[in-house]
Amino acid sequence: MNTAIVHIDCATDSIPEVAEALAALDGVSEVYSVAGNVDLIAIVRVAKFDDIAEVIAGKISKTPGVLNTESHIAFRAYSKHDLEDAFAIGLPDAD
Repeated sequence: MNTAIVHIDCATDSIPEVAEALAALDGVSEVYSVAGNVDLIAIVRVAKFDDIAEVIAGKISKTPGVLNTESHIAFRAYSKHDLEDAFAIGLPDAD
């Protein structure tokens, strides 16, 4: 799986609509509304590396309301959540 993190600036009056439109795109797994220097962050996950360009340049950047994007390609994933899922055997947590 190839992953890209896309920082998105969008028209201030259309952030929720842009977020929903982006979340509906094939290849976009998640969209977050965030505080900081950008309005939205989208997580792009695709099987083939070449598909990253199609999703970002061909779909995200052309979505009405998107003003600018900055993309970061992930090399490796380090996630406690993923490790817990990998080793879980389906037993309930003992609390």
